[in-house]
Amino acid sequence: MARRADLHVQGSASVYLIRPVSRCGASWVPEHIPSDAMRFAGVIVVEHRYIYAIVAGAIADGLRMR
Repeated sequence: MARRADLHVQGSASVYLIRPVSRCGASWVPEHIPSDAMRFAGVIVVEHRYIYAIVAGAIADGLRMR
């Protein structure tokens, strides 16, 4: 059985949204995303210039994306 995603990443152009959807994803976020990051309804709002580093770091830590 395939492992499910830990983080859902959605967006384009200038703003991306990151939603933790597993326990692993939810525990990764506070360790790697600053506490003062913009959030909206439980979703982390990320400017386009930071999304690559965040996604690359999450993948390097073994998280799965969707």
